[in-house]
Amino acid sequence: MAHVLEFKLPDLGEGLTEAEIVRWLVEVGDVVAVDQPVVEVETAKAMVEVPCPYGGVVTARFGAEGTELPVGAPLLTVAVGETADARPSGDAGGADTARTGGAGDGASGREPAAEGSGNVLVGYGTSHAPARRRRVRSAAPAVNGRPRTPEPVRETARPADGPVPVISPLVRRLARQNGLDLRELTGSGPDGLILRADVEHALALRSTTDRDSADTATGPTAQVTAAPAVSPGRAASVTRVPLKGIRGAVADKLSRSRTEIPDATCWVDADATELMRTRAAMNAAGGPKISVLALLARICTAALARFPELNASVDTAAREIVRYADVHLGFAAQTERGLVVPVVRDAHTRDAESLTAEFARLTEAARAGTLTPAELTGGTFTLNNYGVFGVDGSTPIINHPEAAMLGVGRIVPKPWVHEGELAVRQVVQLSLTFDHRVCDGGTAGGFLRYVADCVEQPAVLLRTL
Repeated sequence: MAHVLEFKLPDLGEGLTEAEIVRWLVEVGDVVAVDQPVVEVETAKAMVEVPCPYGGVVTARFGAEGTELPVGAPLLTVAVGETADARPSGDAGGADTARTGGAGDGASGREPAAEGSGNVLVGYGTSHAPARRRRVRSAAPAVNGRPRTPEPVRETARPADGPVPVISPLVRRLARQNGLDLRELTGSGPDGLILRADVEHALALRSTTDRDSADTATGPTAQVTAAPAVSPGRAASVTRVPLKGIRGAVADKLSRSRTEIPDATCWVDADATELMRTRAAMNAAGGPKISVLALLARICTAALARFPELNASVDTAAREIVRYADVHLGFAAQTERGLVVPVVRDAHTRDAESLTAEFARLTEAARAGTLTPAELTGGTFTLNNYGVFGVDGSTPIINHPEAAMLGVGRIVPKPWVHEGELAVRQVVQLSLTFDHRVCDGGTAGGFLRYVADCVEQPAVLLRTL
């Protein structure tokens, strides 16, 4: 006898609370193997293919492409067992049947011995089928007096004192900021769950109603009443862009950095002529081409070895400075989806060739949107090459919870006094933003000066090689 197991959206790591369905990789009725990717979702960190820990036949999917689901919400159900080859008729029809059947099996105390899962996403992954305790669902109406059906009954009013079916705190905040009473909405998600799309639809309807009322209002009284409202012409020229996905994650992280970290910035101009000549000589010798970013990264790791105070973070709860022996170097990468900071693990152990290869691999993955959460977290220091945008300098915001970030401007020909004479040299501006809690200005200045010396005279690095 087949048993139906429900697979819920797992915790994808780093405290992510929701994900958007980008593309389903399976259809209802498809046979899936253990750990086979079944859906592609987009989180605030990256695009992730989610593997299913069960093998069997897909009996139902929950959520269309473009739907935002909270962690823990049902993704799909899978029939596991000898009769798992029975095919359901479709998505909507299989949802209730799958859950009801699974509940009955669990109530009788029979659980399938499913094949083990070897996946590594947080929140699931088993060596054998999980022992799931299922509740027997009564025939009584569900919460708010509505039966549990894929299509919610919109005309049934929700009691004023009843629970509001909202899981995502982002949905609650969106409604609260716009003065929307969630009790007036009927959700389109599973079990009447109110989704972000429901709130945005309600806000759009309210905006349309307000504009229609303003257009049809006549008489002095109506004009006085409508005066404080924004005119339809002005409202049409305003665009609101939700802070979600990568943009929302970046906004939250930068705001936290500015709020918690007392940062300071120092900068210096450096003559990068010799560094560029050294790179040209290295590339002329054959083998993989060495990037400028890789040489700067190698300089950074050497400088952090001399000034370990900057390879750190602050534990505010314990009131302690946490210093790291290993350098996990983040670097800013601009993509079509927004700014991301991939992390090169153990950068202090890599040479220029290895750093070049790893930068290239992570940059390609960032542009393709395939970086994993592990490749976007755990950095101890960040290198920001904003010179690629054609600018000379900046005061970068520290990548919380790190303690420092080195910024590098464009390398351009400029007048420079070299060996007592005015000459045209390749000049770059370097800036260091640091957390003043972990060190004083002398340490930060010493770090930046050492970096500048290595840029101007790459032979200085030979002392540490």
